[in-house]
Amino acid sequence: MTISHCFVAALARAAELGPGERTIAWPSPGRLDGFRTFAGFTEWQNVILGFRLRGGVPRNMVDLFDRALNLYLVAWLNFDLVTAGETAAFGALELSLRDCYLSWFQERHIERVVARARGEKRKPTLRENFRPERVQLASLLRHMHERDDLTDDRLPCVRKYGGSVTLLLTGEADLGLADVRNVRAHGHPFGSGYRSGLLELVRDLIEYAYRERIREASGP
Repeated sequence: MTISHCFVAALARAAELGPGERTIAWPSPGRLDGFRTFAGFTEWQNVILGFRLRGGVPRNMVDLFDRALNLYLVAWLNFDLVTAGETAAFGALELSLRDCYLSWFQERHIERVVARARGEKRKPTLRENFRPERVQLASLLRHMHERDDLTDDRLPCVRKYGGSVTLLLTGEADLGLADVRNVRAHGHPFGSGYRSGLLELVRDLIEYAYRERIREASGP
């Protein structure tokens, strides 16, 4: 999935049928509950495409996130569609975190299996050695904070706007980030409400998870 010039140009032509500005819930420094007025589709396009992932993130993950950006672009024509963009962004986030952290969960699983078998003075069974291929998003998000040193000051969006993301990662907030995803995916996706700042937060989380690859790709 790529963001083609033809696709964006077609959206721009469609936007001309209903020109005018849009005022959208959007964070600003010190005002997470603020609003931003976009003068037209061109400004919206520039802001949304400004969230593209940096070099170093695997191509397949970039493609997944680009799908979310495409849907956000289309939402200019009908903002109800923004929740489809949010769902796609969550999909890119979950698969990216699984790509980065699944091996850690697999290794811990094997360590527990071996330790339990040793305590019972036997060899691990094949069933016990099964390496889990699926880890819930909530566990992956907690892992970022608890095991991969992610704190609020290390996220560009928090440095820009203020606030805190830590409780959203650990599930200690009333509605954590994994809960928001679950509502989108399993509850009421097109009536569950737009989440201001979500796209930028997801971008920052993906880039944090791949930060070493991004650093290598950017060179010395």
